[in-house]
Amino acid sequence: MRLLFIHAEDFSYQVRDKAVENPEPLTPELEKGSARNALVVFMSVEENDTEDPNYVDYVADEILDVLNKVKASQIVLYPYAHLSPNLAKPGKALSVLLAVYNRLREKSPVPVSRAPFGYYKAFDIKCYGHPLSELSKSLSPNMVSAQAVQQQVVSRDYYVILTPSGEEYDATKYPFKPGEDDLKALVEKEVLKRELEGGKEPRYIDYCRKFGFEWEPMSDVGHMRYGPAATLMMELVEDYAWRLANELGIPVFKIRGTNMFRRGERAIDEHARLFNERMYTIEGDKDELIMRYAACFQQFAMIRDWVLSYRDIPIGMLEVADSYRYEQPGETVLCFRLRRFYMPDLHIFTRDLKNAMEVALKLHEVIFREIRKLGRDYVSLYNVTKQFYDEHRDYLIELAKREGKPILVRVMPEQKYYWVLNVEFHIVDELRRPREIATFQFDVGNAQRFGIKYRDENGEVKYPVIIHTAIIGSVERYIYALLDTAAIAESRGEVPRLPTWVSPVQVRVIPISKEHLAFANDIASKLEDRMIRVDIDDRFDETLAKRVRDAETFWVPYIVVVGDREVKTGKLSVRVRGTQKPIDMGVDELISRVEEEIKGYPRRPFTMPKYLSMRPASIIT
Repeated sequence: MRLLFIHAEDFSYQVRDKAVENPEPLTPELEKGSARNALVVFMSVEENDTEDPNYVDYVADEILDVLNKVKASQIVLYPYAHLSPNLAKPGKALSVLLAVYNRLREKSPVPVSRAPFGYYKAFDIKCYGHPLSELSKSLSPNMVSAQAVQQQVVSRDYYVILTPSGEEYDATKYPFKPGEDDLKALVEKEVLKRELEGGKEPRYIDYCRKFGFEWEPMSDVGHMRYGPAATLMMELVEDYAWRLANELGIPVFKIRGTNMFRRGERAIDEHARLFNERMYTIEGDKDELIMRYAACFQQFAMIRDWVLSYRDIPIGMLEVADSYRYEQPGETVLCFRLRRFYMPDLHIFTRDLKNAMEVALKLHEVIFREIRKLGRDYVSLYNVTKQFYDEHRDYLIELAKREGKPILVRVMPEQKYYWVLNVEFHIVDELRRPREIATFQFDVGNAQRFGIKYRDENGEVKYPVIIHTAIIGSVERYIYALLDTAAIAESRGEVPRLPTWVSPVQVRVIPISKEHLAFANDIASKLEDRMIRVDIDDRFDETLAKRVRDAETFWVPYIVVVGDREVKTGKLSVRVRGTQKPIDMGVDELISRVEEEIKGYPRRPFTMPKYLSMRPASIIT
């Protein structure tokens, strides 16, 4: 079934003529209709659609999910054959449409109406034009499992708050305490479906442009380009993600693979259906190809060819995967929500759920340690199946204890996906919006689907439980967290800055005149020998004040101005970002100070010429 959703300020239609040989009988209430503030659902019923109550209920819930997001006051179903080339026969199409209509009328909190099937109709529509006012979905009976529907019939998702002491609250009735503003923001977004919208542009966007993170205007919406400084920052974060993966105490292997996979492979198709309309697809020579959503396809396809025993488990596999997600145009956000981005995607293959829970304790520790290094903290949403919640509630309480604060838990009676636990770690940004950065989940379905197995102590074939995780989120989202942290600091009257290890330029040397250039080169050589990124502003046609100002504008942590005094004494006048006055120090002292700040972090060489005189004026300085 193909659905096109329009959130319409005004909508009206009028029947004109028959479109099929035997349309449904026309009644006065069907002949014409109008609506205001309506979710208009244009529907194409396809060959594989059925009237199965499980599937009909699933379609109704997908429509209600959109209704909940756009806050329309009514729903209008509108048969529309032009969304699909694989239409069901008219009789079947009408039956499916009526089944969905009747189910919606039972479940919807707002009135539901429909246009007649089998007629040409004239219609007028006025779309609101907000980011979610135009959406589409492609649904299939294959996306519904019998177990998921059986659980869904029993009850719907619900939210609770668990405290470190084990108390459980209905999330809508939780008595928030001082210092729990971030948790309150998360509850408002996830449970009450409220979020700050429109208005002020976040400050971090300006910072993105400063370092060369931009939209690519010659590409599709949601695709970025990365200038020299941005490229360097991306590479450093990629290296850091690999370093963190190796701190978990398990063997981890770094791999690289393709980003295109063939439809028709059963495992690929089944996994892809879970993301459905969010998938990019392209036509190959013979087959339709899927652009990968994350690194799952490649890592699963590779490790299933490895011969594993219980002695090898747990084992990890990481790839910095170029990932593709067909986000809606109005949902894309620079450096945060993209159609193409880079994910340091780590999968850990564990013996069973118990082993996964043990490994995740260390993973949880590292995730929180890293965000707290930035002076930030996460507020957590734990999505769990009802069975996992009932059987492992104590485990969730233990994680809340480790976080030192209450957690939000979404309990899902139905198992729509392949996991039993999926954790979203959110920061609350400068504008008080929860923003997911890191994640992990327990996958109990894909090992068998892809044929990933190991032999236990008795030689029996077992299928591992897979932990999916991005310890610091996607590369772009981690950089977003860095820049948002700087924005919050600036809002408090502090000097915004990046951690020294990820600053594109760590030290800038500014010789006052050409006579001081040789000494500046000597300083730079000593820093380069220690893999400290240093450049030299040799633009002698610019004033000293402008060159210092340019370095400050680019957030260079250490600025060294070299003149006659420095050449004579060997003492450097160093401007340290965030301090008021220059500090005198020797080269060795400067090196020690920088090395202390970048200890334990990756180092990379420059991605642009060392001398600013060799850079075009339009390139960031």
